[in-house]
Amino acid sequence: MGTRLNWLRAAVLGANDGIVSTAGLVVGVAGATGERSTLLTAGLAGLLAGSMSMAAGEYVSVSTQRASEQTALAQERRELREQPAAELTELTGLLEARGLSTEVAREAAEQLTEKDALRAHARVELGIDPDSLTDPWHAAGASFLAFTVGALLPLLAIVLPPAAARLYVTVASVLAALVLTGWASARLGPSPAGPSVARNVVGGALAMAVTYAAGSLLGAAGV
Repeated sequence: MGTRLNWLRAAVLGANDGIVSTAGLVVGVAGATGERSTLLTAGLAGLLAGSMSMAAGEYVSVSTQRASEQTALAQERRELREQPAAELTELTGLLEARGLSTEVAREAAEQLTEKDALRAHARVELGIDPDSLTDPWHAAGASFLAFTVGALLPLLAIVLPPAAARLYVTVASVLAALVLTGWASARLGPSPAGPSVARNVVGGALAMAVTYAAGSLLGAAGV
């Protein structure tokens, strides 16, 4: 359940990043030009660059985490082979620290060791499930997809409506989406929804306002 919540939280945050970064980009370009083809090109470039960057970053991060987990498991496997008695005593102490009496902790440690010593130490001592190590490819794919889904909203909102309405449609749809992702992030936290939604909306609105102002100044200057 905890792993699923972590994945959901990461997906929501990835989508949120896609919404904000792409919205800032296309609104900034819209401040400089109203050409639909230019807006589409800029939006698609931002979507691809952002999703690839997110995927690559997540792959590197999770690969590092997985390597650390594998190293820790290899060391634990070696210690269990070379010092089984000391490892049993260590596991007993860890179980005692969790509130078990000495006798119960010793009995539990012996039973866990007899069943699967490595799994017992991995879970109790290292906090690792050896059967569910993080997968960097899954993490990269999930980040790529989440960012792409989020980025599609401002991209479609800026290119599909008529020129006179596209900015208003984009801002309204982006702010509505940020309310949703802020609420979802708070619910998965869990944390109060109000502050999370407010931070999300204010941050997104500020990003769009700054980039639109910059785009308008550049467009007026003929850059």
